[in-house]
Amino acid sequence: MLGLKLPTDPRWVNIVEKNVEFILTDHAYCEQKATSTAISLIVSFPEYTDLVQEMVALVKEEISHFKMVHDKILENGWVLGRDRKDEYVLKLITFFPKGGSRTTQLVHRLLYAALIEARSCERFRLLSEELEDKELAEFYRKLMVSEANHYTMFLGFARQYGDKDEVNEKWQNLLEFEAEIMADLSKSETIHG
Repeated sequence: MLGLKLPTDPRWVNIVEKNVEFILTDHAYCEQKATSTAISLIVSFPEYTDLVQEMVALVKEEISHFKMVHDKILENGWVLGRDRKDEYVLKLITFFPKGGSRTTQLVHRLLYAALIEARSCERFRLLSEELEDKELAEFYRKLMVSEANHYTMFLGFARQYGDKDEVNEKWQNLLEFEAEIMADLSKSETIHG
């Protein structure tokens, strides 16, 4: 369903299980960044009313996810750690050239967001199926459903605002590029890395 070209190595879950505190901190910041992305799209493209409406709803949802993850951190007696650079996202956003029309910039941002959400969904599914901690596995199962909806929403908007055939080609090319990135990752206790 997600169209990802390279699935996450299931052994990544073993890394997560040994570093739950770190994965939760990284996850909390991912939710915060998703909130920021939605706000940024509102600020950058206010004339796209239907996008703005969806992003307002997304801001509320993502910040509630941040709170859920932060609460999970506190339940374990931990505190939110420091944010770390997301190597995955930093590499991913180099794919499309800078510049172009406003519409092209919007489509590229939407495709990046769709792919980040798709990978998050895939990772959450893996955690929901493989974690030995059943409570944490159920926590990730619930979040997985939301991420799938986000992925399809962003991809749908990209197809709505850009030329559908061109967007589909860009999407496939981005998926191929992302697979190359993922070949070097899945070795750390981060949601995407």
